[in-house]
Amino acid sequence: MNVTVELDERSYDVVVEADARHQLADLIKKGAPRAKNVALVTSPSLAAQAWFDVQSGRDQFVLTVPEGEAAKTLHSLEALLESLAQRRLSRDDVIVGVGGGAITDLAGFAAATYLRGVALVQIPTSLVGQVDAAIGGKTGVNLRAGKNLAGAFYQPLGVLCDTSVLTTLPERERKSGLGEVAKCWLLEGRGVDELSTTSLSSLIELSVRLKAGIVSDDEREGGARALLNYGHTLAHALEKLSLRDSPDALRHGEAVAIGLAFAVRLARALGRVGDDEVTTHDAVLEQLGLVTVLPAHFDTGEVMDAMGHDKKAHHDLSFVLAGSSGFSVVADVDESTVRDVLERFKGEL
Repeated sequence: MNVTVELDERSYDVVVEADARHQLADLIKKGAPRAKNVALVTSPSLAAQAWFDVQSGRDQFVLTVPEGEAAKTLHSLEALLESLAQRRLSRDDVIVGVGGGAITDLAGFAAATYLRGVALVQIPTSLVGQVDAAIGGKTGVNLRAGKNLAGAFYQPLGVLCDTSVLTTLPERERKSGLGEVAKCWLLEGRGVDELSTTSLSSLIELSVRLKAGIVSDDEREGGARALLNYGHTLAHALEKLSLRDSPDALRHGEAVAIGLAFAVRLARALGRVGDDEVTTHDAVLEQLGLVTVLPAHFDTGEVMDAMGHDKKAHHDLSFVLAGSSGFSVVADVDESTVRDVLERFKGEL
């Protein structure tokens, strides 16, 4: 399956199929014909996988970065840029991100900044990367103050979602990706009955089509693209607080699942939806094997403060919320209501 992200002269295809990684050489030949060198950015564990046989059709070298969320730091970015410079990668050459969302975020930001921009291809190898992170041109790293606070919009030549590599994913990584799948499923207004008979490949295709369509209409999040942040105001707050303990204490998709369950409860408290919508959200998340409660160890005051500082909150408490006519961004949500819903949500078991 090919889905086009329509951005005029910067349009590109997202390929979703088994062995899609083997299309890299043709993609570079078409999109960067003057390239002589290709830098494959990945992690040590992925480089050791049996499927890591990516061939670019050019002189290529592998640059490894830290595993998981530890890759998304300014230190990792600096080290990667220095390595690119030492290898004398030119403006005509190509950077390829091969890995999960953290690696594609880092590789994309490096491509956006090295020599003020070199060609980029993304080969996401995790479920969260294939349905979300590698599509749409958002790149970046984390700061101590929060998630993804340094970055750039930078579109690739193409995205190759190789579904065959997903069979090697650890169970936790698979579930993390399902958090973003659940977001897309709910944004489309689908229920749990249909979900039980939908294959993983179909879920990936649905998510890719949704995101590609929204990005085509709103590349830089000035309108409809903000809906893709459903569940993310709380999710990013929880991720920020978890980073104090460990880069992988809470995976992105795990946080998104909790954020989705909270958001529908907040929508109910504001009179936007009824109990039936909460039931549907919980059933979808449960069907996908996702946690739908806020762990008790999170301090409500700290969570509130972190949500207020999230870049998606626009300096007030803003959320993407369900309503009678669909989803929309709701700004200036009453702080006491949010706090009350958080407290009750945290107590659900």
